[in-house]
Amino acid sequence: MKSIDVHELKAREGRPLIDVRETWEYEQGHVPGAVNLPMSTIGEHLDELPAEAFDVICKVGGRSARVVEALAARGFDATNVDGGTDEWIAAGYPIES
Repeated sequence: MKSIDVHELKAREGRPLIDVRETWEYEQGHVPGAVNLPMSTIGEHLDELPAEAFDVICKVGGRSARVVEALAARGFDATNVDGGTDEWIAAGYPIES
């Protein structure tokens, strides 16, 4: 499974980011530009995922890792963000809510 840390995520530009936390978690604060597709419903939204490479984030990296593994098995070019949104915030990077 491919993975990056939050510093690598911050340095990326123009690459889609999918936040797989539940909607209420996402609304409390998320990485700017992230699109919310909760893990619990992602199977119903496969047609909404980017055709190009994209990154996947959650709270600390566990859910996103499971999602990336499942999506990679289906042929998607997805990369996990280790540390997730919690690590992003701990690094002092901005969030949107």
